[in-house]
Amino acid sequence: MAAKNYPARSTLKVSFAAPAVLLVELNRPDEMNSMNRSFWREYREVFEQVRSDPDVRAVLVSGGSAKHFTAGLDLKDFTGSLMSGTSEDPARRALGFRDMCTAMQASFTAMELCGRPVVAAVQGACIGAGVDLITACDIRYASSDAFFSIKEVDIGLAADIGTLQRLPKVVGNNSWVRELAYTGRRFTAAEGLAQGLFSKVVPREELYATALATAAEIANKSPVVSLGIKESLNFSRDHTVAEGLDHIAVWNSAMTNTQDMQIAVAANLGKKKAVYPKL
Repeated sequence: MAAKNYPARSTLKVSFAAPAVLLVELNRPDEMNSMNRSFWREYREVFEQVRSDPDVRAVLVSGGSAKHFTAGLDLKDFTGSLMSGTSEDPARRALGFRDMCTAMQASFTAMELCGRPVVAAVQGACIGAGVDLITACDIRYASSDAFFSIKEVDIGLAADIGTLQRLPKVVGNNSWVRELAYTGRRFTAAEGLAQGLFSKVVPREELYATALATAAEIANKSPVVSLGIKESLNFSRDHTVAEGLDHIAVWNSAMTNTQDMQIAVAANLGKKKAVYPKL
C-alpha cells in the first residue's frame, strides 16, 4: 500500500506493508544498496517524519528485492570527504569531517527517536554502515545466508556511526565486539544469533514474512504503550537501574492516564481483540 504522505526517494522505497506498519526498503539494488550521500539525508528525513505520523505504529526496515541488505558506505561517493575534505587547513578539514560524521550518526539515531518499534530484516551481506544501521533497530531478524562485517578497519577508519557504541550493549559480549572491530572479519547470522544480535535466523524465503508478522503484532498494541516501552528501554540502556526506575515511574504517572488502558482491560475481560486509536 502506498504511503501517500511520504515523498518519493531516490534511495528508499516507503510503503505500508500492513495496517500501521511502515515498510522502509533500501532501494539501490544495482549498487548492492550501498549508502550514498542522498541515502543519509533521506533515511533521516523518513524517520523524523515517522515520529509525527499517527498512522505508523511499527516500522519494518528491509533490503527489498536486492540480493544483499547493504554493502555499506558508497565509497565512490565519499572518497573525497574521507580522504582530504575541501579545505587545505587541517583544523577546517577536521571540523568538516566532524559535521559530516554527526549528520550521518543522526540518520540512524532518528530510529531511536522515532517513538515506534523498528524491526530489521537482513538478507545477504550487511557490511560496515549496515551494522551501524541494524544495531540502532529494536528487533533484528536475519536470513540464514546473511553475513556481516565491521569493515571500517580495512579502510583505515574506526567505525563511527554507532556500531562501537551500540553493539556492546546489544550483545553484552565486549570481547566478541572488540574482536570483530579490530579484525573486520566476516561473521555469519548463526554466530550473531549465538551472541544475541538477532532474535531469529530463518531461511531467506521466510525472512520477510517473519519480520512482518512481528511488526504487525506490535502494531496491534497500544501505540502509547509501545512508545513508553521504547523510551524506557533506551533510557535505561544509558543510565543506572535506579535512574531507569525513576524514569519509568514518572513516565507512567502521566501515560497511564490514557484511554488505551481502559480499552486493554475491557478487551481482556471480554476476551476480545483490543482496538486502539491513533497516537
